[in-house]
Amino acid sequence: MIENTNPALQVTDFISDVFYSVIIMTLQNRNKILTETLKRLLRRNALPNLKKIVNKTHAADLSRVFSSLSILQQVTLFRMVEDVDQKGILLSELGDDVCINLIEALKLEDVIPVFEDMPSDDAADLLDKLPEEKADDILRKMKKEGSEEVEELLGYDADTAGGIMVPDFIALREDMTAGEAIRSLQKEHMDVEMPFYLYVVDEYGKLVGVSSLRQLVVVAPDTPLREFMSTDVFSVRTDTDQEDVAKLVARYDILAVPVVDDTNQLMGIVTVDDVIDIFREEATEDILKMAGTGADSIETQSVFKSMKIRLPWLFASCIGGIAATFIISSFEETLSKVAYLAAFIPIVMGMGGNIGTQSSTIVVRGISTGLLDVRDIWSVVFKELSVGFLLGLTYGILIGTVAQVQHGIFALGAAVAMAVISSMSVAALVGSMVPMLFAKINVDPAVATGPFVTTSIDIIAVFLYFQIATLLLGL
Repeated sequence: MIENTNPALQVTDFISDVFYSVIIMTLQNRNKILTETLKRLLRRNALPNLKKIVNKTHAADLSRVFSSLSILQQVTLFRMVEDVDQKGILLSELGDDVCINLIEALKLEDVIPVFEDMPSDDAADLLDKLPEEKADDILRKMKKEGSEEVEELLGYDADTAGGIMVPDFIALREDMTAGEAIRSLQKEHMDVEMPFYLYVVDEYGKLVGVSSLRQLVVVAPDTPLREFMSTDVFSVRTDTDQEDVAKLVARYDILAVPVVDDTNQLMGIVTVDDVIDIFREEATEDILKMAGTGADSIETQSVFKSMKIRLPWLFASCIGGIAATFIISSFEETLSKVAYLAAFIPIVMGMGGNIGTQSSTIVVRGISTGLLDVRDIWSVVFKELSVGFLLGLTYGILIGTVAQVQHGIFALGAAVAMAVISSMSVAALVGSMVPMLFAKINVDPAVATGPFVTTSIDIIAVFLYFQIATLLLGL
C-alpha cells in the first residue's frame, strides 16, 4: 500500500475522521438525552409534554428508547404516536423480543391499522416473528386485499427473495407507448414504493425488459416500450437466498431487482432499503456466530436466555481446556526438570489463537461479501499460511530472543521460537481452511470461527510447544 504523503490530503483525512467522530458522538448524546427526557416525563406523568416530544421525534430514534422502558411505558408511548406510518416504522425498527412483547400487550384495534398501512413485505416480516395465533388474529382482521398479499409473502421462506420482495411494482406491456406509460403512472401507480424502474412484460406477464424513468421521458411519446427498453435484466428467482440478492444489487449498483417465478413471470421486486437491512442482519449474525453467542440479537434477551444460547458454544472451549490440561500433564516430567517452560505457554497459545481468529475472520468476511470464491480454497489457504508463517517467523525470533536472554539457554530460545512459528503457521492454516470447507459443504462458515477454531489451535499449540521443547532440550 502506498502511504499518502500529501500534507493537504492528510489534513483532509484527519478532518474527515474528526467530523465522523463528532457525528457519532452527537447521535449518541442525542439518544441519551431523548431517553432521559422521556423517562423523566413518564415518571412525572406529564402526558401533554410527552405527546409533543413523541410526535416530533422520528420513529427510528424513538425505537432506541423502547428497550430501556417497561412494557406499560412502551404501550403508553406507542399510543401517543399519531401518524400511522410512524407507528409502522417504530415496530419495524424495534428488536424482535421488544416488538413481540409490545404487540402482545397492545389491543388488536391498536395494531390492525398499522399493519394495513405498512408495505406488505414489512408486514409479513413482522407477522412471521409473532406467535402463530396472534399473527392469524391480525390477518383475519386486516382488509382482504392487504391480508392476501401478506399471506402470499408468508408462503415463502423468510430468508429468500420471495419472502422479502414487495408485491407492488410497475409492470407495463411491451406494446404500450411512452405516452401511455406516463399516463398510467399518473393514474394507476402513484403509490408504488419504487417507481424508478418500469418493468416490461409480455402478454402473459413474463418479464422481458426494464426501463428507467429517464428513458421514458426522453423518447417520443409514441415510441413503444419494446424499442427503448433494456432486455439485459438482472433478476432473481423467488427461492434465491436473500444474501445472493443483496450481493447482486451491490455488484451492479441497482436500486431494485425483479423477482420472477419458475416461468419467468414477474412476482415482485426487492428494493435497496431491504438490501441494506439484509447486509446489516447478515453482518450482525456473522459477528454473533463468530463470538459464539448464536445468531440472534442479544440486546433485549433475558439473562437466562443469553446463558442458554452461550452454554453449548462455550462447551467447546471447556472441552479444549480440559484436553490442554491432559496434554500439559503428560509432559509433567519435562516441566519438573525445566519449570520455566510454563512461563511461555500463554504467549505461544495466545499468538496462535490471535492469528487463527484473524485468518478465519478475513475468510468469513470474504465469503459473505462474495470477494472470495470457495473454488479458490487452495490459493486462499496458501496465502494465509504464508502470512502466518512470516508473522510467526517475525514474532518467533523476537520472543525466542527474549527467552534466551532471560534464561541464558540457547535451546530454550530456539524451542520457543520454533513453537511460535509452528503455532502461528498452523493457526493460519486452520483458521482459513475450516471456514472454506464449511462453505464448500453449504454450512455457514461463521460457525467455524470463535470457540471452535481457537480451541483447536490452543490444543495444537500446546502439543507442538512441548514436543519441540522436549526434543531440543533433550528431556
